Amino acid sequence: MIPERLIKGDTIGLIAPSSPVLKEDLETINNSIMLMESAGFNIKFAPNALSNKLGYSATAKQKAEDINYMFQNNEIKAIFCISGGFNSNSTFDYLDYDVIKYHPKIICGFSDSTSLLNAIYAKTGLVTFHGPTFKALTSWQTKYGYEEVIKRFVEGGLSLGQADDEYVIIKEGKAKGILVGGNLSLVNEMVCGKYSIDFTDKILFLEELFVETPPELVSNYFYYMKQNGVFDKIKGIWLGNYDGAVSIEKILLDTLDGEYNLPIIKSNNFGHIDKKTVIPIGTMAKIDTDQENKIELLEDCVK
Repeated sequence: MIPERLIKGDTIGLIAPSSPVLKEDLETINNSIMLMESAGFNIKFAPNALSNKLGYSATAKQKAEDINYMFQNNEIKAIFCISGGFNSNSTFDYLDYDVIKYHPKIICGFSDSTSLLNAIYAKTGLVTFHGPTFKALTSWQTKYGYEEVIKRFVEGGLSLGQADDEYVIIKEGKAKGILVGGNLSLVNEMVCGKYSIDFTDKILFLEELFVETPPELVSNYFYYMKQNGVFDKIKGIWLGNYDGAVSIEKILLDTLDGEYNLPIIKSNNFGHIDKKTVIPIGTMAKIDTDQENKIELLEDCVK
């Protein structure tokens, strides 16, 4: 199930499902508002988007109510998470998945939003989008994220990234599968449980923030995935940014230990960096290390 694309005049809704919006972020958020308004869009905050009732965020029910409200509100055509942080998973039990399913629309974010995006896809079949948070549209000294948002959501473009992006082959091969993934630590939390990701026949994309996740913890996450059969189920792996003292691809290869025949590529266009291509969770893609485009989408992700 894919959402409708954005057109000029549409209204974009803003939610804060993770950590609270900080005062020092308001200027950047306002810059993003001005950027999107200049592109012809209207902006609307969810009722609790700026709440910090608990001292570390709005309540789980408040955050879930905002998400449900944004999906049910016909005025809203796309939803952006304002920023990342922690605890978007607290909303899961309070989301109205029927409302989301019957009012499909674009929802975009990254980092902690990984949990929310994958849960919504798992429960409803709605394609969700791992891309810039609303704040990130102007928090970096580049328009890369904004350009990717326009390309994916307005133009319906299918390319993953831009011409000067770098792709590295870690392990040769070919694979087709539906894209799932995002932030490694959050994907790791969804290996098992009520809101687990179905990894069967998927292409798994992963990035991680090195400041919070040293190499030994990355290794821990990969071994947890290995021990729970993730690498037995997936078709291929696409790695994004990780700036730790040891590269994420080395840690992954150490974990796999030659036991799996999976194509693996790495690129510099998603993660906690300035480049954030918009990756549709739930869309069929292909990895082919023999081709110039190492990974490409095989179907539309907006209509």
